[in-house]
Amino acid sequence: MDKKELRKQIRNAQGPFHGSEQIWQTIETISGFKDSDIVLLYWSMPGEVDTHGFIRRWHGRKRIVLPKVVGDILELREYSPVHMVEGYRGILEPSSDAVAVPVGEIGFAVVPGMAFDAEGGRLGRGKGYYDRLLPSLNCIKAAVAFEHQLVEEVPVEEHDVRMDMVITPNNCYLCNSDI
Repeated sequence: MDKKELRKQIRNAQGPFHGSEQIWQTIETISGFKDSDIVLLYWSMPGEVDTHGFIRRWHGRKRIVLPKVVGDILELREYSPVHMVEGYRGILEPSSDAVAVPVGEIGFAVVPGMAFDAEGGRLGRGKGYYDRLLPSLNCIKAAVAFEHQLVEEVPVEEHDVRMDMVITPNNCYLCNSDI
């Protein structure tokens, strides 16, 4: 199956869209997360693993960084409730006034996507924002997904970056809690 067809299949899937809290409980046990002062997350949209409560829970205990779409790239900016504005596709993102964070400072990254496989293959939404960001991240990259987003095999190309772990409500693939 090609990427376009897989995206269509996942878009038409009917969930279930629950289990976000189990995913965050797993993340909190991973030493790479516990040891990181600066964590990259994303502001979730409907149908994605809900990040809002997790971001609020850890804000102030860790530096939470969110992407901001600027042209064809993702700028990384520190989360602050007072600096959140509606951005690309109506998604809340940090404003240009939020503190910019260099990619090299990220200690742990939580990555969204449409589909994943147990080998860390990731299928994004097709615009390439994360494809351009992921190669520059020198940290653990943890994908979060609902069970229906886990597929047998994601078609990957040479430029695609595999995730270090894929966490669903019921499983953790490629996971080693020591990393």
